[in-house]
Amino acid sequence: MHICFIEDTPLHGGTQIWVTEAAKNFLDHGEEITLLAPERSWMAAQLAGTNVRVVTYDWDDVVNEDERHQKIWTTALRDCDVAICTVHPPRHGFHCSVFAARCIKQGELKTHLIPKTGTIVPEYKREYYLPDGTIRSSVITIAEFTRQYLINTYRIRAEKIAMIYQGTDVRRFTPTTEGRAESHIRYPLPENAAPILGSVGSFEHRKGHPILFEALSRLISGPLPEAHLMLVGDGPDEEKLMEMVLGMGIDNHVSFYPFTRQPDIVFERIDVTVLPSLYKEGLPNVLLESMSMGIPVVSTNLGGVPEVVTDGETGYMVDPGNSDQLADAIYTLWADSTAYKRMSGNARELMTESFDKETQFERFLDYFRMLVSTDP
Repeated sequence: MHICFIEDTPLHGGTQIWVTEAAKNFLDHGEEITLLAPERSWMAAQLAGTNVRVVTYDWDDVVNEDERHQKIWTTALRDCDVAICTVHPPRHGFHCSVFAARCIKQGELKTHLIPKTGTIVPEYKREYYLPDGTIRSSVITIAEFTRQYLINTYRIRAEKIAMIYQGTDVRRFTPTTEGRAESHIRYPLPENAAPILGSVGSFEHRKGHPILFEALSRLISGPLPEAHLMLVGDGPDEEKLMEMVLGMGIDNHVSFYPFTRQPDIVFERIDVTVLPSLYKEGLPNVLLESMSMGIPVVSTNLGGVPEVVTDGETGYMVDPGNSDQLADAIYTLWADSTAYKRMSGNARELMTESFDKETQFERFLDYFRMLVSTDP
């Protein structure tokens, strides 16, 4: 079976890391893999030198949908049985899944197109998920919330949508004595810092960092004077967030660290993972990774988050944008050590039983094989 991943972004994040791992896993299972991605993109660099066939295009020019780019995409897709296209934001009227569908149709290809999504953006059009009814296509969602939204809001037939959790690498995200020691070397923090809060991911507006800063300010001026926040990642708002921390006078309680391909070492240092997102979340990888490490989470109630976060069992959920609720939840989680240990165990157990990535990779492959065997 020949599988293509379409990643129309030069950036990196949880989805792109998953694609990299999936591509390598599927190669190990004997499948042929193609990556269709922008030139000089993070994805193309990660899979260069592997047995993945990497096909690149000009990210800025492809929005013109000219003949040259149609040829690049059509050629890349020609021998592929299935093509998984992450549903990224549209750019100047261009959308990757719509363009892929056009290339498949006009090239008279047998490729089964699968837009894949975890997040819901109300402004997105139905055609981003089912671009053309005349080609072979279906949708994969990575959260049940997303699946139900597509059914109820976009009126996409249930049989056209598969829900498959991406899962997490449980074997990798397991705490060890060596990892704990390494985390103290890589991430030096004030000696008495407790609890250590962690926010891992991109620095952008939708992630809600200012709300977390407000919650932290309340905690350190009240019940948790030694609380410390680790921010790990990168993104367009990084400088703005650094300035905000200084302006709020909480710089002694916040540490910035760069994006890393070893988030397991980050989680070895964290007591509570916090996701204060304001909108556009599906089922964030950072929550799955944290819970696999036995780290309870405090997250805003968005998208598929309730599918893994149960109040008082694996962590707590709060309303988006509510810094008071966020502060209260962090304090409640940390203040009761017995409940904290119980939630830590529950989080780890949930990941090992229902979200092991190796099992989920097999489910993706089984779904692809089913499509190939049933397509006319």
